[in-house]
Amino acid sequence: MAEPAIVAPHVRDLDELATTLSSWLGARLAKTRDIKVTNLSYPLGAGMSHETILFDAEWHEGGGPKSHGMVVRIKPTNSLVYCDDMFDQQYRLIQLMHANGTVRVAKPLWFEPDDSILGAPFFVMEKVAGRVAVSYPPYSKSGWLVEIAPPHRRHLWESAVQQLAAIQTVPVSDAGFLTLPGGPDGFDQEVDRWRRFKNWVDPKGERTLLHATFDRLLEKGPANRPEGIVWGDSRIGNMMIGADFHVAAVMDWEQPGLGGALHDLGWWLQCDYNQTIGQGITPLEGMGTRDETIALWSAVSGKSAEDIAWYEAFASFKMECLAVRMIALREMPASVVKAESGRQTATLLDRL
Repeated sequence: MAEPAIVAPHVRDLDELATTLSSWLGARLAKTRDIKVTNLSYPLGAGMSHETILFDAEWHEGGGPKSHGMVVRIKPTNSLVYCDDMFDQQYRLIQLMHANGTVRVAKPLWFEPDDSILGAPFFVMEKVAGRVAVSYPPYSKSGWLVEIAPPHRRHLWESAVQQLAAIQTVPVSDAGFLTLPGGPDGFDQEVDRWRRFKNWVDPKGERTLLHATFDRLLEKGPANRPEGIVWGDSRIGNMMIGADFHVAAVMDWEQPGLGGALHDLGWWLQCDYNQTIGQGITPLEGMGTRDETIALWSAVSGKSAEDIAWYEAFASFKMECLAVRMIALREMPASVVKAESGRQTATLLDRL
């Protein structure tokens, strides 16, 4: 099976980075000596929005050697995928989730605001052991998720949905730092975020269906708007799965907000559809259906999933906006560039 390509926004000299991080860690690890950074690598299949590098740190402390797996995540400074800078908030949210203890995340270690060290601010977390179900090629078609037994997939799916729902048990009042422009209400802030994103990726308004579809979304706005923290990229591919087939860490909190509990569920369901039925792939035995996912999420979160179809349509709209941005960044062929953005969302809206 072919490995997914590295698509980091920037690839740097890892030997040079090892030297820099060794020096930087020396100022943060008290009573240590002989600090050495080794085994630096870019995760296979990592996204374009951030530069993420895995490494091991070794040192001597007290009477013997110590070692620790770590991850450095560096703020993007060019070829930006998103128009909102949420880098600081991303780290604070990981801190909040780790302190709360309900949602499993990598332990945050340090945040470095000085951009002179690596060319941009960065933060370091613990490395978590496990595997990730990559999206390219679809994890329902090939890879380790296909190869494991259905009962193991069932455990994985249950753990994943439970962690997705657990985010909604973390008090919104603890996450005021996620407030965005667009009004005092979190739902309105999330809508405004994507209004601004739409205009950012298509400033001349040339993708008329995309803009018209956004207007239709607002006209059909849901009555059910439960409060809640938005993870942002809620999908099984952003979860580290441990050897016991349970979620070891929820990852990639780069576009969080206070938009409401159902935004993440809608995104999750749409991602699952796109990875399976949307590509003509039969869902794997053991993985829950849409209805089972909604039922388990509601039971754990304690929140109603009424009007979820609207949130799935809004998730589709977000994905179509992101596709426009990715087309621009990857300099796609003209046939792709001219594809009609908004068509998939318009079809979902027709069903409401």
